[in-house]
Amino acid sequence: MEDLNVVIAGAAGQGIQTVGSVLAETVLAQGYAVFTWQEYESRIRGGHNSWSMRISDEPQNAPLLEADIVLALNDGAADKYAPLLKETGILLAEKPVGERMVLIPFDRVARELGGKIYANTIAVGALVATLGIELHTLTAVLDRTFARKGQAVVEANRAAAERGFSLAEEGCKDMCPWRLPKRQGRYYLIGGNQAIALAAAYAGCRFMSAYPMTPSTGIITFLAKEEDRLGVFTEQAEDEIGAINMAIGASYAGVRAMTATSGGGFALMVEGVSLAGMTETPVVIVLGQRPGPATGLPTRTAQSELLFAINAGHGEFPKMVMAPSDPKDAFHKIVRAFNMADKYQVPVIVLTDQSLADSGYSIQDFEVDKTGPISSIADPSETKDYKRYLITDDGISPRLYPGQSEHLVCADSDEHDEHGHITEDLAGTAVAMVEKRLTKLKELQKDVNRPEEHLVDEADTLLVGWGSTRQAILEAMVLLKQDGIQAGMIHFTELWPLPEYTFPKAKTYRSVESNATAQLARLLRSEYGLVFDGHIGRYDGLPMTPDYIRRHVND
Repeated sequence: MEDLNVVIAGAAGQGIQTVGSVLAETVLAQGYAVFTWQEYESRIRGGHNSWSMRISDEPQNAPLLEADIVLALNDGAADKYAPLLKETGILLAEKPVGERMVLIPFDRVARELGGKIYANTIAVGALVATLGIELHTLTAVLDRTFARKGQAVVEANRAAAERGFSLAEEGCKDMCPWRLPKRQGRYYLIGGNQAIALAAAYAGCRFMSAYPMTPSTGIITFLAKEEDRLGVFTEQAEDEIGAINMAIGASYAGVRAMTATSGGGFALMVEGVSLAGMTETPVVIVLGQRPGPATGLPTRTAQSELLFAINAGHGEFPKMVMAPSDPKDAFHKIVRAFNMADKYQVPVIVLTDQSLADSGYSIQDFEVDKTGPISSIADPSETKDYKRYLITDDGISPRLYPGQSEHLVCADSDEHDEHGHITEDLAGTAVAMVEKRLTKLKELQKDVNRPEEHLVDEADTLLVGWGSTRQAILEAMVLLKQDGIQAGMIHFTELWPLPEYTFPKAKTYRSVESNATAQLARLLRSEYGLVFDGHIGRYDGLPMTPDYIRRHVND
């Protein structure tokens, strides 16, 4: 089975993503699966960035740090990223760094061909040769990529690719053992933010307001670009306070609505979360996590907002918190988020992170028939004396929206009676309304999915994680078995309210989280009384990897 890791490194502005996207399309066209992730500095130009691609026969959607091939587009990148190479790895660079390398003068050759703009295509050609892929697969991709720019541009890029290919083929000689012959079938690459945007449109979302904030910005930009096809009206708000209040207003008016942000923006939204709780207005909030506090590491990844999301908002009211594990799961979770928000008339917070949002996953289909939009809007013909906050056995009141019928729809951010009018009836109405809202939380808990279990009965050590760490944990289990450790997994993607669940006894428990304070472990200890034997935390801004988990289990 093929399992290779390629790292493309250089400065911001050098076209690292361009090289990576063309290479990914070429490898996918060859019939292989790829997983891509990137780490980049918070700057427009300069610095040291990388774009990594894992190539395999079947999807291996977990990041790796060790590399089989490093392509460095400048000298600084060669110095920084060459240490990632395995002993059998190859460096493609312009200056000598170590013995196992192929010297390729990207800039000089590009100028010979007409300008530095061709350096990236030369680089892709070199990578294709190093991987043992036939050149015609790449040239077909280049033809499609540059067709709209005219035949002259297509021919120039073909020439650049051929030059890079021949230079690498000559330099590799016996050092490059890889061969990726054409395979049947085809995988497609999708990122977390793209999946979320598509799911929102499929779920019936028709309005999204947001203020740009990495790593969630890709959601609104995708929806804005595809507005004609997907039918979601987007609005860039003046700030995150405006964004959530616009979404709440749209939802109150009867439109499925959402917003998206990161930690600092969500901090500004918290009063709005509480407003949605009091007015019982459904709204979906995507919270893309990154390291904090404050601006922190704005382009890196973390899982540090779990407890923040669960406890966001003053006062006591029901909400739901989810954390999808990959784009396919994100698609279904977003649809479910809209349905649950509508059913229980609550804010639903969907936790992602930079790793999930910006990585590319190989898929073959989404199985969209597994889920779909379910409306919980009441039928006005069945209501005479309409009470927006009617006290019911399950706490869920019939929800109409203004203008839907002749009924008066009244909402208030103050405590209110069943009609929605402000109340100071402390002993009666106020207590009844608090209990009404919290009754919804009990009903919501019955609807929450239990965690995923994998090899729980057979394992001595159970790795407990949430969100985007799933694939790294599953792969770490395979590595640990090679070390003589039988590990299992319990993985949460619906985190509040927590479902009724019993943890197996006589097991060793370790939490696996991309944070420093073991937030899931603290939550499970609080809610279930579960005692952990150790915590595997990563908080350097890099994604959780299988090898990282393996090393810390073995420590």
